[in-house]
Amino acid sequence: MTNWISIPHPVEKLLSQLQAAGYCAVVVGGCVRDSLMGKVPHDWDMATSATPEEMKAALPGVRLLETGIRHGTLTALVEEMQVEITTFRQDGDYKDGRHPEAVHFTPSLEEDLARRDFTINAMAYSPQFGLVDCFGGQEDLKSRVLRCVGEPRRRFSEDALRIARAMRFAAVLGFSVEPDTAWAMLELKGNLSQVAVERIWQEWRRLLCAPYAAKVLGEFAPIAFQMIPELEPCASCQQHNPHHFGTVWEHTLKALDSARPELPVRLAVLLHDVAKPRCFSLDEQGVGHFYGHAAQSSQMADEICRRLRLDNALRERVAVLIRYHDGPIIGNETLLRRRLRQLGEEAFFQLLAVQEADTCGLKEPYPTERLPQLQETEELARKILEEGACFSMKQMAVSGKDLLAAGFAPGPEMGHILRRLLEAVSEGKIDNNLEDLLNFAQQIRIKE
Repeated sequence: MTNWISIPHPVEKLLSQLQAAGYCAVVVGGCVRDSLMGKVPHDWDMATSATPEEMKAALPGVRLLETGIRHGTLTALVEEMQVEITTFRQDGDYKDGRHPEAVHFTPSLEEDLARRDFTINAMAYSPQFGLVDCFGGQEDLKSRVLRCVGEPRRRFSEDALRIARAMRFAAVLGFSVEPDTAWAMLELKGNLSQVAVERIWQEWRRLLCAPYAAKVLGEFAPIAFQMIPELEPCASCQQHNPHHFGTVWEHTLKALDSARPELPVRLAVLLHDVAKPRCFSLDEQGVGHFYGHAAQSSQMADEICRRLRLDNALRERVAVLIRYHDGPIIGNETLLRRRLRQLGEEAFFQLLAVQEADTCGLKEPYPTERLPQLQETEELARKILEEGACFSMKQMAVSGKDLLAAGFAPGPEMGHILRRLLEAVSEGKIDNNLEDLLNFAQQIRIKE
């Protein structure tokens, strides 16, 4: 880890102009943290002792947008970069558990850093005087520890979204959460109800796709259940089944840890067994069963996604992946082709990814036996697609116009026949050529 940070030319230019005008100016927050970790920052943020009006005077010729003028923030557009520049400030009281009632500008960089959430985000840097680390952020980076700046309970009482941010940082970076910080997160989890679900979801979508998502959700399960209460019964639901170990929640976390880091896949895995506690039954041999849990989990997942205000495309994709996650595909080419037609190429391979993760969450020897079979299924599906198999109306060699020319009447009947033709072609029952399709259409009309 180094104290020297390579700053992009547009940012360095802004720093120099503000410093030349007599103001303190630094890069701050995530860009400093990422640079010290050897990562390339996605965004560069600056802080300065200059007020917004003083920034405008000190940066002639720079296009400045008043993106957060109430909080002292301007966005500079320089050489195709957007750089947020914020006046050093202290926050007033947080009466709504989310936003300060007022902000007060200050000439002190240390006072500005003191209001920030975590020590690793409370460091600043400029070529003029190097790294500024008043709260031990660099040491916490080395120790891979996430710690609040100051008293954790106060930090989370000010802004409950920081609880979700802490989970996200821990999941992305693989850091442990300092004990007092973790305790305050759990104690104040109820304050998340004060935060808009859209804002929490923005943190969670990044958490779910992070390398340590399952670990963090396991450690902070009460917070996960605060956001999705339907998951809580899974933590006490023993499965009593030779395929499984432990509770439904333990299986879910193990599956999630193995899942491809793609949002629809990860979210589907998180919710794929959410209805199991409702569907549990015990047979005479003491074996647990969960009949109908896939369909019920799909319905519950749809309701959860609506409550979290996810976009329709993601909600629908997650619901369909869960609906079919327990269905057979292995060793059945006809069903494989049917699923490709029903789901489309992208969703089909996401379904295989969900099934692979679900399999990884099972007790041995089931993963060892089933995973190679799923791999063979994926290879077969890709081979079928490479051979140009037909899975959509557009790919069929027959159209509605062809059926009209052959004497079929327009209307619902024609739509039904086209769907039957697509089903037959996609499942390999007939060849995709005009003559065979028209003949099969005549057979359908005669039989029905």
